[in-house]
Amino acid sequence: MDHRARVRPRLRAAAAQPTLLPLVRSVTVIEVRNVWKRYPGKTVLENVRLRVKKNEFVTIVGASGCGKTTFLRMLLGEVEPCEGTIRIEGTPLVPEPRADRGVVFQRYSVFPHLTVLGNVLLGLDLGDAPWLGRTFGRRRARNVARAQEMLARVGLERSAHNYPSELSGGMQQRLALAQTLITEPRILLLDEPFGALDPGIRSDMHELVRELHRELDLTVFMITHDIAEGFSLGSRLLVFDKPRVDPHEPDLYGATITFDLPVGHRRRADSIMDDINVKPV
Repeated sequence: MDHRARVRPRLRAAAAQPTLLPLVRSVTVIEVRNVWKRYPGKTVLENVRLRVKKNEFVTIVGASGCGKTTFLRMLLGEVEPCEGTIRIEGTPLVPEPRADRGVVFQRYSVFPHLTVLGNVLLGLDLGDAPWLGRTFGRRRARNVARAQEMLARVGLERSAHNYPSELSGGMQQRLALAQTLITEPRILLLDEPFGALDPGIRSDMHELVRELHRELDLTVFMITHDIAEGFSLGSRLLVFDKPRVDPHEPDLYGATITFDLPVGHRRRADSIMDDINVKPV
């Protein structure tokens, strides 16, 4: 028998099988292209380029004044770049804060005149009733239930009727996280959120942020001055620095991303820190 006759049935059988394409799990959420930021007489950032995929936890380190917070405020939409573009899922970023990006600063902005529950409810009420800032009836009951669920997630369910002044620093930071996450942002921006906390409380907050990152499928950017914290929390670590400096005009050049490091095992992290001559604080 001709060998081609034997091969044809197998080819037909193979053709009948569906072709399975690999699932695309990593989608680029944020793309930063050649971004510059200048102020009169000063360049803060120059030629920043970055692509971040969905669900990455990006930690950012660098010397004070090297543009880390400016970069975070650009991602928030609060600061507009002088040159270059920032895109979220392919769409140019609108230069104004929106609900898809939540932010928590070291000096967290909770409202002292509202209870813990009231602070978390406010984001939902403003979303549903932007003119009144308050909902009623079934919508109110639904929002209260969602706020209570979020408080339980961050461990504040027993403090729902307390005021911020009655909370410890760690509890206030949990409240700031709940206040931000209740609006279900896709991107969470953290600007040194744990810098003022005691070591024990910081450790608890690290665990909480890890859990929220996994459970809520967040893409996270976090600035820290503690490189050990950056390696511990992040899946990727960015180092901001000035690659060129003019001693006669120190503000002539800006900072950029000088290292973009995937974070793996602790041993590998230690090796990278030795290579770039950066030590934990």
